[in-house]
Amino acid sequence: MRTRFILIETSHAGNVGAAARAMKVMGFDELVLVKPRWANVLRKEETIQRASGANDVLAKARVVETLDEALDGVTHLCATAMTPRDFGPPTRSPREHFAELTRPGAPEQSVAFLFGSERYGMKNEDVYRCHVALSIPTNPTFGSLNLGSAIQVIAYDWRMALGGFAAQPEAAPSAKADAQQLAGMLRHWEQALTEIGFLDPAAPKKLMPRLNQLFNRADLQPEEIHILRGLAKAMMEAARRAQQGH
Repeated sequence: MRTRFILIETSHAGNVGAAARAMKVMGFDELVLVKPRWANVLRKEETIQRASGANDVLAKARVVETLDEALDGVTHLCATAMTPRDFGPPTRSPREHFAELTRPGAPEQSVAFLFGSERYGMKNEDVYRCHVALSIPTNPTFGSLNLGSAIQVIAYDWRMALGGFAAQPEAAPSAKADAQQLAGMLRHWEQALTEIGFLDPAAPKKLMPRLNQLFNRADLQPEEIHILRGLAKAMMEAARRAQQGH
């Protein structure tokens, strides 16, 4: 469904950037600002910084003077109001309402989410125009949500109602080292351990078979074989330098 986020008379530039970021994370990009405090809010440094890379959402965003302009083409309006209004639309939790909007057989809508000013929320007359007032369930003793946080919650619940994102394909497992590579590495280690005095060839005490089993359980990759052979080479060179020093 086409989805639009509408911010009405936003006071803080940073919240516009946070809104763009929250939207992009959830795969939405249609943002409309109604009479924001700053006419150039989309270009302000604080906005861009808080967007954290969601510059394409800011570039596409529109600034309009009236809510009528922002609602052009929208068929279903969702207010975000924590306090129910007398004679206003029904108040529902986002998930409850989104389940209704996306139920099998429900008509496809062009949905808009309206967010009021940080200072005084949504005006009654704007809430009355909406089909529903979405109230995010919060701690009864502290229900104050930052504008960016509220947008993130709504965007997340709506994305999940729409089916979420397709699972990312798992990366193909890396190839395992073959038996020949493992055997060559073990011979290299046997030589190195002998040169540093850790392995006595006359009394090996099954050290190498045990190392063989250890590395088998590790399911080594070719790159890891190279690292282990590099360690063996370094041990041998250190042993030779020590002998030369004597």
